[in-house]
Amino acid sequence: MLRELAPRLLLAAVPFVAWFIWREVARRSGRPMGSTPWAWLVGAAGLLLGLSLLATAVFHDKDRGGAYVPAEVEPGGHVTPGHFERKAPGK
Repeated sequence: MLRELAPRLLLAAVPFVAWFIWREVARRSGRPMGSTPWAWLVGAAGLLLGLSLLATAVFHDKDRGGAYVPAEVEPGGHVTPGHFERKAPGK
């Protein structure tokens, strides 16, 4: 789960990191800064998350067209994880 969640959290952090870096550069150069545009930052993060989920659905095709085999507990307590098996051509 962390493998799927971490990249999306990093992607959501991009607008915030970019804003705060830009704000610091602007302050050091003497430009007046307004308040932090939280609504725009949250909206940009949401847009990036939505695009990443859409891209995952469109381009991640390794599980399409297969049958799901659920996880099983083997004798001795070993658990085989669930996985997708490709259907044979013509079926």
